[in-house]
Amino acid sequence: MDTQVTLRFDLASGAVLWLFAAFVVTFGVTRAIVRLIRSGKGPFRDTSVGGVHVHHHVYGIFLLLGAGLVEFVYRPGTPWLQVLAAAFGAGAALTLDEFALWLHLDDVYWTEEGRKSVDAVLIASLLGLLLVLGARPFDDTAGEGRVAFAATVALNLGFSLVAILKGKISSGVIGLVVSFVAMIAAVRLAKPRSAWARRRYPPGSRKLERARARFPADRRGRWQQAMDRVAGAPTRQKS
Repeated sequence: MDTQVTLRFDLASGAVLWLFAAFVVTFGVTRAIVRLIRSGKGPFRDTSVGGVHVHHHVYGIFLLLGAGLVEFVYRPGTPWLQVLAAAFGAGAALTLDEFALWLHLDDVYWTEEGRKSVDAVLIASLLGLLLVLGARPFDDTAGEGRVAFAATVALNLGFSLVAILKGKISSGVIGLVVSFVAMIAAVRLAKPRSAWARRRYPPGSRKLERARARFPADRRGRWQQAMDRVAGAPTRQKS
């Protein structure tokens, strides 16, 4: 019995590693290609079918559906399990890289709103890394303290979610690993354009004015500058 559990865990761990590696590599290659297309360099061009631009999340959706369907129907063992995991990871990267497009139902890839795609990829990457490192809060392997551990993880996820809703993406992502970062971000002032501020800071309120003073619209911190290097700088809108 223990041998069977260990074997299943080893197979799952290997699949998660392949999924995570494919996710990270696909995102990096995809961003490199779209930046070359944007700059007009290299052999790559946008794909169109019948005059309709085909975004790369379309390929990602088909990869996700195909890999998931084959896994559910055939339940293959190694090495096909790892192949399906890699396909699923690649599909997830292609899909999440355009998360902002299917969130806004508009081509906002190179706008400030398009940064939500990068945020989604970073969150997924960190969660994937935690799984690769063996984080299984709801597994039987957690022992007698698994309920308390799962509750702690859930609380930490709550702080991270609040931080992200307040527009502090970096703090929310880092807080998934370093909990006090998310806790501090969750209790401090939200950014004025965040979902939290739109719902809880009424127009003309003191909190909204404080948020605008604390986070000017043209301010780009070190995190945003780092993301510009990774994902490409967003197009500046003319005022």
